[in-house]
Amino acid sequence: MDTVDESIKGRALAAEALYRRVEVEKFPFTSTAEIDGQTDFIGHDRALEAMRFGIGIRKQGFNLYLLGPAGTGKYKIARSFLEKRAAGEGTPDEWCYINNFVSPETPNALRLPPGRALPLRDDMNRLIEDLRSAIPSAFQSENYRARKHVIEQEVKDQQEKAFEEVSEEAQQSGIALMRTPTGIILAPVKKGEVMEPREFENLPPDEHQRLESKIAELQQKLRKVLLQVPRWEQEGREKVRDLNNEVAKFAVSHLMEEVAKKYTDLPSVISFLNDVKADVIEHVDEFLTPPEHPLAALMGGAPTSFRRYQVNVLVERESAEGAPVVFEDHPTYQNLVGQVQYQSHMGALTTDFTLIRRGALHRANGGYLILDAYKMLTQPYAWDALKRCLVSSQIRIESPGEMLGLVSTVALRPEPVPVSVKVVLVGERTLYYMLASLDSEFHDLFKVAADFEETMDRTGESELLFAKWIGTIAHTEGLLPFDREAVGRVIEQCSRAAEDSRKILTLRRTLGDLLQEADYWAREAKRTVVSREDVQRAIDAQIRRKDRIRERMLEATLRGTLMIDTHGERVGQINGLSVVMLSDFSFGHPSRITARVRLGKGDVIDIEREVKLGGPLHSKGVLILSGFLGGRYASEQPLSLQASLVFEQSYGGVEGDSASSAELYVLLSALSGLPLKQSLAVTGSVNQHGEVQAIGGVNEKIEGFFDLCKGRGEMDGQGVIIPRSNVGDLMLRRDVVEAVRQGRFHVFAVATIDEGIEILTGVPAGERDASGKFPEGSVNHRVEQRLIALAERQMELAVKAKQEKTQ
Repeated sequence: MDTVDESIKGRALAAEALYRRVEVEKFPFTSTAEIDGQTDFIGHDRALEAMRFGIGIRKQGFNLYLLGPAGTGKYKIARSFLEKRAAGEGTPDEWCYINNFVSPETPNALRLPPGRALPLRDDMNRLIEDLRSAIPSAFQSENYRARKHVIEQEVKDQQEKAFEEVSEEAQQSGIALMRTPTGIILAPVKKGEVMEPREFENLPPDEHQRLESKIAELQQKLRKVLLQVPRWEQEGREKVRDLNNEVAKFAVSHLMEEVAKKYTDLPSVISFLNDVKADVIEHVDEFLTPPEHPLAALMGGAPTSFRRYQVNVLVERESAEGAPVVFEDHPTYQNLVGQVQYQSHMGALTTDFTLIRRGALHRANGGYLILDAYKMLTQPYAWDALKRCLVSSQIRIESPGEMLGLVSTVALRPEPVPVSVKVVLVGERTLYYMLASLDSEFHDLFKVAADFEETMDRTGESELLFAKWIGTIAHTEGLLPFDREAVGRVIEQCSRAAEDSRKILTLRRTLGDLLQEADYWAREAKRTVVSREDVQRAIDAQIRRKDRIRERMLEATLRGTLMIDTHGERVGQINGLSVVMLSDFSFGHPSRITARVRLGKGDVIDIEREVKLGGPLHSKGVLILSGFLGGRYASEQPLSLQASLVFEQSYGGVEGDSASSAELYVLLSALSGLPLKQSLAVTGSVNQHGEVQAIGGVNEKIEGFFDLCKGRGEMDGQGVIIPRSNVGDLMLRRDVVEAVRQGRFHVFAVATIDEGIEILTGVPAGERDASGKFPEGSVNHRVEQRLIALAERQMELAVKAKQEKTQ
């Protein structure tokens, strides 16, 4: 008999149990355009409570980790939640870097109230331009020139007077003071002419001696005058410098005062302006000389020497913008804590405080920083840098080379910026538990975990709330309205995706993709409202794009390349069901499982495990079979069999225990000699007590066997046996439900192996009576008798072997 007996059909599930439809007639709208209000997220009450707590508590270490599967919408939820909270908070201060005139390699951090940094930067830039114009003008004035000329003339007159006194004394003594290219010399004269050396030598001894003595005396006086000249010139330069300072102060003061008037409420700015004023006066000569290179004016505005007066605005804010909410999509070390850049100038790399660049922590200072945990952990040094900032409450800008001690050259060391930021990490659960177990600092820094749900309970109230969410997404993303039939189909599909008819999947990505595709098909059909047909077409199109491998495997089975029987009965052979996972697409596929039994030592050999194709869960399921057999049939005798189990034509790995009930059924068939219906396929795990346990992918498994039967045109009573605990997970395709309604396909739900074996064999399983015996002819009786026979044979062989050994 290859179809299901009439007595067995009564155990099959009704069509209504295979699909839970949405009662759209109860919706108080005809399309989502009529739904009032919006909701950004649903089904995450636990996570939102954790976020409210984590954001509300202002203690160190209470940062947040948002954990949940990809596609939950954690980032959008976090951003929306934080922006609403941040809008009501105060705007944090701005930060700038300014030159440290005492130690330029350690620039100073300047803290300013919101809205003051950019005006200060612009004021300083204008001040520099004004000074570059005002100072040269002041030094080109007639008054300055006259006063400087007086000082220079004084020095000159003083020198001339000293030389003149020596010259007059020399003339009175008949000696001339002459200036030559080699210096000043003294020479005797006669009648107004310098004596020739021979004439001087021929003078009377007394006259010669007098002149030599006088020349030596005059040289001594001249030497004293020459020694005085540098001092007189130094005094002149000091007077000019004092004059320059006086003029510079006059030129600078009124300009500086105009700027200072705007910042009288900021002592730190006034101190900076005073430092600038002192430095400008000290280096006023730089304002009087042309640029050091013809290209200097083309390289960033003011000459390099004047950049030390600029203000490098690191973080600017609007006064009414609230607390910042920053998402750093590329959290490298430099993007987190900032960096000092370099520029090439005349063949060399140079830097200064104006090349300090901010990081995400600077932008988020005083607010909230959202980071992708996986991206950050894959960036060198980023995780350690974040932890250092959170522990020290400071942002210290340094290159990785300096941090690791690999660079010994002199570099900028900007003053650290105090930081107060709430960090929100977004990532998978796996990363959270990994960090919690491997990083001892993690719990001290991220004390609040917000765990996002993938599903929500499916009730009439939640379906209406989900419909509101659909309307919100459609409105936000500019999609067409969805009529209530379309909304119902979307909810049903999300329930199937949750693998539970009592739940609804709340993955924002999955829902958004479906809505956008349905909107596309509605527009293609020139509709103004998305219908149920458009949603179904979107679902079918998604499957169509991904099911090439499913079609090839089904094709191979229909051709007989993969051998699967869908009618008839066979001993020791059964159709098991498995799920093939391909990224975000899965499908069910039947596999032939066979068993052979012979005399042995109680071993159930899993061929998949022996050849290392079986995973640990699959091997565990097979080992449970030995426990079941021994506990039910061999409690008072040895289990004297050796059984082999195998997935036929399986050339890849096998994992999971969802086939363990099928393996037990086929093993019981091999032991009892009763054939199993090949028109039925089986899924479900089993424990040592013979209870059938729930498995995953039940919808895909049923549909996989249904598609095979439908492809062969054999729809005359085929079906699937599933665990009873999976009935609530059923959300089958419409064609499967219709075939069940017409009695052409059946879905059986069983709670025990006994229930399943009766359906597969058509023979009662049998229960032990008061005397502990199974009914004659029952499945359990046949199995027990076979095992007893094997045990007796094993004892006979043992006795015979012992006798032969003693002879």
